Amino acid sequence: QVRLTESGGGLVQPGGSLTLSCAASGSFSGFLNMAWYRQVPGKQRELVAQFPQDGIPNYADAVKGRFSGSRDSSQHTVQLQMNNLKPEDTAVYFCNAERYYRETPTTLEDVYWGQGTQVTVSS
Repeated sequence: QVRLTESGGGLVQPGGSLTLSCAASGSFSGFLNMAWYRQVPGKQRELVAQFPQDGIPNYADAVKGRFSGSRDSSQHTVQLQMNNLKPEDTAVYFCNAERYYRETPTTLEDVYWGQGTQVTVSS
């Protein structure tokens, strides 16, 4: 079982910055692709950034050029650096992990979610 623990949300003024962190713990077989999603009330959860185990990060168009991230695959941690934040970035941000076996890298075995962390961009 994998547990995801997030930190780093908060209140920031427009144009400000925040860094979100997520750590995966627990024992598991295979590998994890990790990602950040966000959700506002009444809307579907949307993908913000992906951090594959063996690939390059990928960002949603809405955050390209403003958000960047890094992953420490050996520690199963990801960070999301959010710069030039806008009011429309206000949401609950969720860390996500998808587990695969290396022998079947396209077969999704499990999906895990963190508890979410609130990001509010407001003056």
